[in-house]
Amino acid sequence: MIKKTSIYSHPLVHHLMDPEAQKGIPGVLYLENRENDDDKKVVAEITARCFAPTLITTTSWEGFHFVGHEIRITEAVDCYGAVVWPSALVLCYFLETNVKQYNMVDKNVIEIGAGTGLVSIVASLLGAHVTATDLPELLGNLQYNISRNTKMKCKHLPQVKELSWGVALDKNFPRSSNNFDYILAADVVYAHPFLEELLITFDHLCKETTIIFWVMKFRLEKENKFVDRFKELFDLEEISSFPSLNIKLYKAMKKNPRSAGYPQSRAWKAKAICSRLLL
Repeated sequence: MIKKTSIYSHPLVHHLMDPEAQKGIPGVLYLENRENDDDKKVVAEITARCFAPTLITTTSWEGFHFVGHEIRITEAVDCYGAVVWPSALVLCYFLETNVKQYNMVDKNVIEIGAGTGLVSIVASLLGAHVTATDLPELLGNLQYNISRNTKMKCKHLPQVKELSWGVALDKNFPRSSNNFDYILAADVVYAHPFLEELLITFDHLCKETTIIFWVMKFRLEKENKFVDRFKELFDLEEISSFPSLNIKLYKAMKKNPRSAGYPQSRAWKAKAICSRLLL
C-alpha cells in the first residue's frame, strides 16, 4: 500500500516543496526530514517511469513505463479532459504496486472520466476487463491511446464507451448488467457544474460489492462539500495523502442498506444529497 507521503517533483506535477517547510521545531524537523526521504524514494520510482520522446515527431506524446510496458499517451492541450494529470499517475502507481491486495486479473473495471486513458491502459495491462468512459468529444483521442497501447498486449481488449454523467444511465448502463468489481476515477471532482450528476453516476454504477478507487486534488471548498455528501452514500477510507499536491487517494464502497437510508430510493437520496451541493 502507498504510504501517506508526498510526491514533490514529477514532470507532470511542476510542484516543488517549499524550502520553508524544512524549518521548525527540532522534533518536527526530524519527522519532516524522514518523510522527505520517503518522498524521494516514491518520486524516484514514479519519475523513472516517465519519459519524453528523444526526437520531434509529427504527433506529440508523453511516455510512461507501467506494468513492464512502454505506454505512449497523446494529449490534447486545448481540453482539460485530455491531459495526464498528477492524480492519474498516483492511481496508476497504486494499482501497479498493490496487485497482491487488489488483483485486477479478470475483474470488471470501469473508469469514469478516463481522459487520455492512461489509468484504463494500466488496468488493462494488469489483466482486467476494462470499460473506459468519457464525454463524446474525448472518445477519439481516448480510443487512439487505448488501442495503440493495448493491442496484442492485454488479456482482455478494453472497451471505450460514451458516458455523460447522469445522462441516460438506465439505458446505457442498466443496473441489471452493472457487475463492476472496481470503479476508477482520477481528478473527476473540480470546479465544474456536474457534481450532482457525478454522484448519481457513482451510485448508479455501484453494487454493494463494488470498490471505488478515487484520486482527488483539493482546490476549492466545493470539493470538501462533495466529499461530505459522498460519505452519506458511501463508506469512504483515505488510503493515501499527498499534502504537497493537495491530493488524496480514497477507497469507497456503498453503505449498507440501513445506514444508507433505505427503504427510500437511493437514486432519490442521491439527488437530494446532490441538491445541497449547489447551496
